[in-house]
Amino acid sequence: MKIKIKNASYAAVCAMPPAKTRKIKNPNILLTTVVRLASLPALWATRFSCRRIGMERLRKNEPCLILMNHSAFIDLKIASAILYPRRYNIVCTSDGFVGKNWLMYQLGCIPTQKFVTDLRLVRELITAVKKRRCSVLMYPEASYSFDGTATPLPDSIGKCIKKLGVSVVMIRTYGAFQHDPLYNGLRRRKVKVSADVEYLLSAEETATLSAEEIQGRVNERFSFDNFRWQQQNGVKITEPFRAEGLNRVLFSCPHCGTEGQMHSRGETIECKHCGVSYRLTEEGRLEAQNAEAKFTHVPDWYRWQRETVRAQLERGEYRLDLAVDICILRGTERLYRVGSGRLLHTTDGFHLTGCDGALDYRQSPVASYSLYADYFWYEIGDVICIGDNGTLYYCFPQGGGDVVAKARLATEELYKLQKQKLV
Repeated sequence: MKIKIKNASYAAVCAMPPAKTRKIKNPNILLTTVVRLASLPALWATRFSCRRIGMERLRKNEPCLILMNHSAFIDLKIASAILYPRRYNIVCTSDGFVGKNWLMYQLGCIPTQKFVTDLRLVRELITAVKKRRCSVLMYPEASYSFDGTATPLPDSIGKCIKKLGVSVVMIRTYGAFQHDPLYNGLRRRKVKVSADVEYLLSAEETATLSAEEIQGRVNERFSFDNFRWQQQNGVKITEPFRAEGLNRVLFSCPHCGTEGQMHSRGETIECKHCGVSYRLTEEGRLEAQNAEAKFTHVPDWYRWQRETVRAQLERGEYRLDLAVDICILRGTERLYRVGSGRLLHTTDGFHLTGCDGALDYRQSPVASYSLYADYFWYEIGDVICIGDNGTLYYCFPQGGGDVVAKARLATEELYKLQKQKLV
């Protein structure tokens, strides 16, 4: 999927009016049916199946909040198959409206900005379930998983559910990550995909439980490891390109400690600095080819990188200084490329400068618990997105190197460290 882009000056884009806020309405049943039918070929190709757990407790026309883990683009098609013909609004990132604004509103989508405080969104959710009696589908992780494990959830989920006061349903997928992992360059693999749709909380429970108790239950259900699931269930990925792009996730060598020198090809990933290589097996395990293995499990390697980044932050040594191309979203017609600049990330947060000196934006370490970061975003390139309710800056690193995953890890760990200081 691509997105419309136009070159423009930073000043010209800043002078444009912001996107008009439209009234959210219930989805158009005709278009919902078209989407349902259009999803069938992809689901048939993966031999999709669904298991329903406790769903008899949810009445046919009872509005509910549906929480779904986010593994791949097929997630929306899965939701369409499971939930049809139930009416539901979809919480969707604002850039998803570009070039298809009318369609997205007709489907009942609610625009929001990832990892940015959005009080308007909470009001829209309350209106949907209480006034329009429409369910809401939300991906609380707000971003695809890099390593196949759950990404952090906002601490506000429990409070949000408490305010809505409706039943909560969870959709959890199996095989979707293996079918189309984000790092693998949009190349799908032949894997059976399934899902559990589970009645998680009743409206009565959301009324009696505390926000902290609700948060705990949701956090517990959003704990998973797709690589472990693959191994335990004997799922084989036989495609010869299965490790390509894995260097985007595993950016640091556990043998020599060098960052940004990992290279993947076919079924192997190798450090160009020390020469140590690993093979990703058909069952999703890592096998060292020419050294004693430091890790045999991708999430373990990724967790070690997180710990390393946290240690760099604690010592005050962490620093990313990147040359970037900069885009800004204004309205819903297109994305605007406004020039180049530098993105600096330290313990003081983000500092973006550029556009011939016209742009100077700073973002505090406590502005967000995570980072909107993506691989091969809309087929443009790897992206780091920062900003606020006024403007989002889409920064595309130039000059090579796998920095997106490290920037996300650093953002998450820096947020935790800063929060600890405030306690």
